[in-house]
Amino acid sequence: MKFITLTRKGLIMFFCCFLMGAIALTITIRTASKAITTATEPRDIPIYCVETEEKKVAISFDAAWGNEQTETLLKILEEKGVKSTFFLVGEWVEKYPESVKLIAEKGHDVENHSSTHAYMTKLSTEDMIKEITACNEKIEELTGKAPTLFRPPYGDYNNEVVRAVKGAGMYCVQWDIDSLDWKDPTPQQMVERITAKLTPGSIILMHNGAKNTPEALPMIIDAVRAQGYEFVPISEILLEGDYTTDHEGRMHLSE
Repeated sequence: MKFITLTRKGLIMFFCCFLMGAIALTITIRTASKAITTATEPRDIPIYCVETEEKKVAISFDAAWGNEQTETLLKILEEKGVKSTFFLVGEWVEKYPESVKLIAEKGHDVENHSSTHAYMTKLSTEDMIKEITACNEKIEELTGKAPTLFRPPYGDYNNEVVRAVKGAGMYCVQWDIDSLDWKDPTPQQMVERITAKLTPGSIILMHNGAKNTPEALPMIIDAVRAQGYEFVPISEILLEGDYTTDHEGRMHLSE
């Protein structure tokens, strides 16, 4: 019978290997456990559209950088008798305060698009709240009214983002129809894209700085109305009371 004799050095190496193996196993188990928890955790989805039988839709504009077209868009909306929703970045608010006031004076929703247009999912919960709160304060200072809606920059969200928005007493709002105006399609292409996807309760995404948006906007308004729809701000299309969102982000009242 052979006996294995371990030297002091051998024992140290043995225990080091054992310890490293135990640490690796612990990390693997924790990672797997976290993955399982994440996979089974209910997903919090923002509001993309609203469940309604009324033929009402909302058109919204994100404003993060330029301002050359804002007054033109406001003039078109006024001429067409349309009230819309503007999601403003806090830095944009600081740079163009008179435009912020004008948007509010014309009767449009003035809402929150974060303070710096950051990817919210890359922030800590504390920093998410700072992004939301800072923009709210800047808008309220100019308009006298705090925003109630938040749209995550880039449409980027996760459960923590949605919960931070709800924790601030606000609605997290996306869109179910993207005009893709930021890709510079022709006005007619935008009209066709939007009208093909319309349903009662739809929320349309546009931008205040896209090249062909001013030319497309009156065409879009006319085409949507030709299908029997009425335009209202997002704040007026949302359902009042406790709500849930389904897997498509459609807002339903809780039963």
